[in-house]
Amino acid sequence: QVQLVESGGGLVQAGGSLRLSCAASGRAFSMSAMGWFRQAPGKEREFVAGVTWTGRSTSYADSAKGRFTISRDNAKNTVYLQMNSLNPEDTAVYYCAADGSIYRNSSPTDGREYSYWGQGTQVTVSS
Repeated sequence: QVQLVESGGGLVQAGGSLRLSCAASGRAFSMSAMGWFRQAPGKEREFVAGVTWTGRSTSYADSAKGRFTISRDNAKNTVYLQMNSLNPEDTAVYYCAADGSIYRNSSPTDGREYSYWGQGTQVTVSS
């Protein structure tokens, strides 16, 4: 069982940066791949970034490549999403999620592979 709480969202101007954090509780965190997803109004939830349980391998949506960086600190039970060069199209509620399996050697891009979700944090980018 993993409980997740996101923080760090807010209002930022286009071109700015934000760092999202996701604090996890539960023994399974350090054994689980983690992902960040987002959902904009009227749109489906989409994968943003993922990191394996070791932190050694990451994956990104095309929209995030080169601008976002996912990382994790298993000692602090926290996963991060550093977002740079933000634009209005990045406006959404951002969710972190924990893989339903443990010790997977990849970070799934399909939200259905994730069993635990946070409540989300709003990111708004003004033009």
